[in-house]
Amino acid sequence: MGERIKLTASDGFTLNAYRSAPDGQPRGGVVVIQEVWGLNAWVRSVVDRFARHGYLAVAPAVFDRIEFGYESEDYSAAQFTVIGEMMKKFDPAAALKDVEAAIKGASEGGKVGITGYCFGGATTWRAASLLTGLSAASGYYGGGVPNYIDLNPKVPTEMHFGDKDTGIPLEQIEALRARHPVVHIYTYDGGHGFCNSDRPDKFNEAACKKASARTLEFFHKHLS
Repeated sequence: MGERIKLTASDGFTLNAYRSAPDGQPRGGVVVIQEVWGLNAWVRSVVDRFARHGYLAVAPAVFDRIEFGYESEDYSAAQFTVIGEMMKKFDPAAALKDVEAAIKGASEGGKVGITGYCFGGATTWRAASLLTGLSAASGYYGGGVPNYIDLNPKVPTEMHFGDKDTGIPLEQIEALRARHPVVHIYTYDGGHGFCNSDRPDKFNEAACKKASARTLEFFHKHLS
């Protein structure tokens, strides 16, 4: 169903991406923003899942400007330390150019929504606030979102958090809710990464099923 492709950003940078198309006419487009492990198997499975639900889905490799072709299945603490060093080189503004390229690619399917997890959840919030070409946004446990509380999403937006996420205290979530009353903010019985089925120590099937259903319903409403 899916395929590896290349995208070209507005500054000429070429990056990797993963694209999955539905059978038949797309009901819209979806951009999927990775966690900090790049375009690994789990992120690709999310892209394929959106395609099965009728969307043309594209995931840009937004770490390619740091390490071209980076992706990892290693969820260990040691690898997370490596990622921490990589993040010191991360350029948020440049990453949005890569997201723009993915939006353009996904727009072949119609109106475009964006979703992302962890690092991708924060990028989803920033994209909804700073970019054009989107019609909806649904972000998951974006640890950086409280740092961008003054950004105002320009499209219908919902955010999903775990109430046991030690990296995103409930008071930060409540502050976000108070600052943005029109944003749909949901909390679930789970911790950080509760939707990553490749991490049994983090995955909460019930919470993920509920959140994913909300995302699909949200996209069906705003993209179809």
